[in-house]
Amino acid sequence: MGANITPDGVAFAVFSRNGDSVQLCLFDDDGEHEIARLPLPCRSGDIHHGLLPGAKPGLRYGLRVEGPWQPERGYRFDATKLLVDPYATLIDRPFRWDPALAAPPSTGIDTAALVPRCVVVGTEPAQVRPGREQAPAFIYELGVKSFTMRQPAIPRPLRGTLAALTAEPVLAHLQRLGVSHVELMPVAAWMDERHLPPLGLSNAWGYNPVNFFALDPRLAPGGEADLRKLCAAYAQAGIGIILDIVLNHTAESDEHGATICLRGLDNAVYYRHATDDPGRLINDTGCGHTLALDRAPVLRMATDALRHWRACGVAGFRFDLGTVMGRSDTGFSAEAPLFAALLQDPDLANALLIAEPWDIGPGGYRLGEFPAPFAEWNGRYRDDVRRFWRGDAGAAGALATRLSGSADLFASRHRGPNAGINFIAAHDGFTLADLVAYAGKHNEANGEGNRDGDNDSHSWNNGIEGASDDVAVKAARDSDIRALLATLFLSRGIPMLAAGDEFGRTQFGNNNAYAQDNDRFWLDWAEADQELIALAAQLSALRRDHPLIRGEHFLTGQPSNGSKRPDATWLRADGTPLADADWRGLDVFGLRLARTGEAVLIAINRRHEAAAFTLPGASASQAWRRIFCSSPAQAETELPSRSVSLFAEAALPTPPP
Repeated sequence: MGANITPDGVAFAVFSRNGDSVQLCLFDDDGEHEIARLPLPCRSGDIHHGLLPGAKPGLRYGLRVEGPWQPERGYRFDATKLLVDPYATLIDRPFRWDPALAAPPSTGIDTAALVPRCVVVGTEPAQVRPGREQAPAFIYELGVKSFTMRQPAIPRPLRGTLAALTAEPVLAHLQRLGVSHVELMPVAAWMDERHLPPLGLSNAWGYNPVNFFALDPRLAPGGEADLRKLCAAYAQAGIGIILDIVLNHTAESDEHGATICLRGLDNAVYYRHATDDPGRLINDTGCGHTLALDRAPVLRMATDALRHWRACGVAGFRFDLGTVMGRSDTGFSAEAPLFAALLQDPDLANALLIAEPWDIGPGGYRLGEFPAPFAEWNGRYRDDVRRFWRGDAGAAGALATRLSGSADLFASRHRGPNAGINFIAAHDGFTLADLVAYAGKHNEANGEGNRDGDNDSHSWNNGIEGASDDVAVKAARDSDIRALLATLFLSRGIPMLAAGDEFGRTQFGNNNAYAQDNDRFWLDWAEADQELIALAAQLSALRRDHPLIRGEHFLTGQPSNGSKRPDATWLRADGTPLADADWRGLDVFGLRLARTGEAVLIAINRRHEAAAFTLPGASASQAWRRIFCSSPAQAETELPSRSVSLFAEAALPTPPP
């Protein structure tokens, strides 16, 4: 599919089941003038194809499709619309929204001046990653532009690009934190939502792709080579690259949106329509339409795109609104065609596969229902941890379930704790610092009257809404942030941190900053909290050095592997085991993890005052030693207010002879 170089020229192949003919539009070397329109002369079933003799790499082209304009039947063919090849791996300029992209054919407006040109490129050798990818130890989520634009150690010409991520200070920061995988927010070419330019805003996150193979030229001016270099540099540093992939919708939006790629090629096939009304788009994504990923040509496009990115060296994928991947006309199924295609593919089945397990369609929340080896963003973890530290009544039991790996969600499909990607804050929602500084959202800058964004973020403000110079308020917020970070890193499952949360990034109470591509919302490295960075690095190292914390199996409360002690014991503040009735109203408790020759104890105090904690008996010739506390402690058996402590058994000193 797409444009492929052969010894005789360039072969083109384009899918369109309901289109009458496909025209290949050629442009001059600068891409400014359309110099020829050539109908693809052959048709094999639904594939229109042909050879352009003598054509070479660098050729710039687009597509047009002749066919019926019958929106009531789902057909929206319009030859006045220049289309991007969905298989193009390089485009020559960014996408820009213009109302003419959505004009009906009756206007006769030709859109060639508004659409990027596809560029023919040769096939590069695949960067082979043999065998199954190793499970992440610590995922770090970042947006390329926001992460690099204000990083003073990055040369200015590189800022905002993939190349900036290879700068030595960036790699040094990631290695200091102990990051095993960097998850890049979308890097495929995207276009602004149509309501943003009139507001003077632009899409900062990239969750609005046009095709699924081409990098956005703003992030990768060198094209695919930029991603290959990044993957190679990070692999050498022991870090894998995960791409956030949007396989649920495109920038073409609803019936009032653009015709720029799939809609013009075959709207009725690529997008899902109501079974009783072929003219009505199904909107399970909240973006106006939904890709029909159960249909063979759409499924093939999706898997071909993933194989393309794997060949560039990426370790795996996080799938935005992943429930769409399992949808058909009858709803969601873990046996859906796309899942089957992924899991039988010798390469893709070995990649890291991470689902955001929800969409807004009927029955859209499917956390815990994805097939192995998928991991899933654990939104229940986020919410339960927030509720506990906010002070919600009866929240301790839920926190305990999340702390121990969320067996309630993942055990039924024979997956372990690593099926859960634990996070407290991500790109979508409050930052970690804002979570403890704002009781409500403040999204006025988005131009929608504060109507957008989540209305229940389970946040709190420690007495004052927003920024404050009050010493006591700042101290309380700092304690909460440190306790939240400790909870994340001491939980079973894979921890994920959003870039900048390790040094106090703020979005000023905006919990939907997708439209804030400006220096106020880019990461402010100059104001980074160095002590908080050190704390995050310390927690990451503790997790690495103590396998009991990151155990890959669910806890049973029974001895295992020859140990005489249970693998897990929940403790009251007096050091005795918790009974079921004790969980109500519980603010102080501990979890002892043990196996032969090793034990650690996680102790939690969410009260606003210090609490005494009696350590249980240690094994012979051992004593408990506190190796971490999220807040300064006055005594070994005291848990500071709003804190998390970690104790480990250590050998008693040998008495002198």
